[in-house]
Amino acid sequence: MTQTTPEAPVRRQRAQVKVRTLRTDRWWLAPLLTFLGLSSFLVYGVWAIIDNSYFVDPYIAPFSSPCLSTSCEEGARLFGWAPIGDWYTLPPGLLILGLPGGFRFTCYYYRKSYYRSFWLSPPACAVQEPHGKYTGERRFPLILQNIHRYFFYAAIVIGLILAYDAVLAVVHKPLGLGSWVLIANAILINTYTLSCHSCRHITAGRLNHFSRHPLRYRAWTFVSKLNAKHQQLAWASMFSVMIADFYVRMVAKGILAFPFA
Repeated sequence: MTQTTPEAPVRRQRAQVKVRTLRTDRWWLAPLLTFLGLSSFLVYGVWAIIDNSYFVDPYIAPFSSPCLSTSCEEGARLFGWAPIGDWYTLPPGLLILGLPGGFRFTCYYYRKSYYRSFWLSPPACAVQEPHGKYTGERRFPLILQNIHRYFFYAAIVIGLILAYDAVLAVVHKPLGLGSWVLIANAILINTYTLSCHSCRHITAGRLNHFSRHPLRYRAWTFVSKLNAKHQQLAWASMFSVMIADFYVRMVAKGILAFPFA
């Protein structure tokens, strides 16, 4: 009778590629374009936060909305509300930057994007990477990715506020190009938010019997269709918020002065 012994535990490690790459195509192009695209968003975001030309009635730049400080211009305040007193002298956008920024930073699609393009972890399939081991998202700082769902709740609120700003602009200046730029941005921001994997799971991801929850099943079906376009919506909304924000700031500076601006 043959005696068997328990196998030694398998040591988890990165897949080893002995050569630099097994690929013959331009595998580097996708991570390069992703790096450039995300870098442009980061650079623009830093500039927008420190720029003070964020409001021209009835437009408010998305990167500075909601404006919650008494240092904000009165027309830029959400419902005229300014809970942050005179002691706050930093740019108003810093007050809410962490909410939409945290939502995108912890987004499942964006994680894949910047892991591959910034950290080269991995840059592409069948390509050698510089990291010798892999611990997943179980240790600091990547364990913080697990709070993505809570950023999703905050992003819903920010998306509704941007929609309110856009509707308000259309009501007060229906022929203004900026009004419709803000409307388009609000639509893309909110559809991107609703296409989130967390939203899909929250609507009906844990149900065992869809037939018992027809309304949640319909919501899940709708979100699932959006979720299939999550990558495209992530990029479209990222550029739309930059374009809308830049447009408002250019109008506020007087650089853009179209007849219907």
